[in-house]
Amino acid sequence: MFSVLRHRTYRHLFTAQVVALAGTGLATVALGLLAYDLAGPDAGSVLGTALAIKMVAYVGIAPVVAALAHRIPRRRLLVAADLVRAGVALGLPFVGSVWQVYLLIFVLQTASAAFTPAFQSVIPEVLPEERDYTRALSLSRLAYDTESLVSPVLAAGLLALTGHRWLFWGTAAGFLASALLVVSVTLPGRVAGAPEPPEAPGARPRPARAPAGIRLFLSVPRLRALLALDLAVAAGGATVIVNTVVYVRDQLGRPASDVPLALGAYGGGSMVVALLLPRVLDRAADRAVMLPAAFAVAGLLATLAAVTAAGPPAGGGWRWPALLALWAGLGAAGSLILTPGGRLLRSAVPPAGLPAAFAARFSLSHGCWLLAYPLAGRLGATAGLPAATAALGALALAAAALATHTWRPPAPARRPLPAPPGRHHRPAAR
Repeated sequence: MFSVLRHRTYRHLFTAQVVALAGTGLATVALGLLAYDLAGPDAGSVLGTALAIKMVAYVGIAPVVAALAHRIPRRRLLVAADLVRAGVALGLPFVGSVWQVYLLIFVLQTASAAFTPAFQSVIPEVLPEERDYTRALSLSRLAYDTESLVSPVLAAGLLALTGHRWLFWGTAAGFLASALLVVSVTLPGRVAGAPEPPEAPGARPRPARAPAGIRLFLSVPRLRALLALDLAVAAGGATVIVNTVVYVRDQLGRPASDVPLALGAYGGGSMVVALLLPRVLDRAADRAVMLPAAFAVAGLLATLAAVTAAGPPAGGGWRWPALLALWAGLGAAGSLILTPGGRLLRSAVPPAGLPAAFAARFSLSHGCWLLAYPLAGRLGATAGLPAATAALGALALAAAALATHTWRPPAPARRPLPAPPGRHHRPAAR
């Protein structure tokens, strides 16, 4: 897998991705603690709204940026997005009200919506060989899992030395380092649009790629099931990302340095599954892995609701290790669904439809998070964490049941019926 790093350009780009992800991980921890400073027990509501703004930028602005990106040289676009993100990170420690957080998060995620599609589009051009590109995709997935595990641990170490607002400086440093690494290599000049397959004579004009992909999801049962499974992942992930700081600080009364440890447990569960799952998928079908994982998300959220409602917070007690175990379980269940998702999509769609299908899944899956984030935050702030967790667990259960109903197992092959007794086939006369 690591042999692909011998390519200098890709090595610099991969390093840029890693340091930017590390900075983003620090920002995730710092943003939760900043929201707690500004809103106290209502921090979950603030985080839910901020993350909903992120999803709006990804779902609504990313397609617009992608449509305009071909006008801008590739390296200039990536560097400009990194500089904007660094500037926003430098401004976040100085905010004094919630609306300022929302504004800066919108700018930050708009820049990320410009950076991510351009970065992803450059990798297959830098690595034209399919074998190298496949390994680059594996490294990218490993980088995301490692970030979710390492960044919280790094944040915990920094919090032991300084205040959480200084974590935003680490975020800015990550984006600036990413910009320098992009500047150090030569990239293809502009974002090239993918050529569309020719239309059949007399066919209707081809619709836009995203709507065509969305119709494809609604027409293929396995893809409708995949969308439901993405909703189950969003229900569990939103609970962790939005309300971890409230669970740790307010419910359990533990110090700020325990927030990244809880997030690290979630990332650790995901990473362990990502490393072990290829061997499992060699022997088990995708359906046999993904559907039970969705029901596991619902069960873990139901258990979390019961744990949250049990007893007063007295330093956490037994509920602190229980929370870590539940967070690790949610990370593992999410990875069991997300990792085979690309395989399922590829098996359900012909090659000509893959670009539209992947674009549709990107938009629709982020739409699931757009629903789950504010639900976790607003409901947690108004009805309490047990009610919010129970509601998200019910959402995950409904999604798992819908996926099971939609994604039927393949019918067994029929064996030929035996010939009736007393009848024999005579060879044909010559």
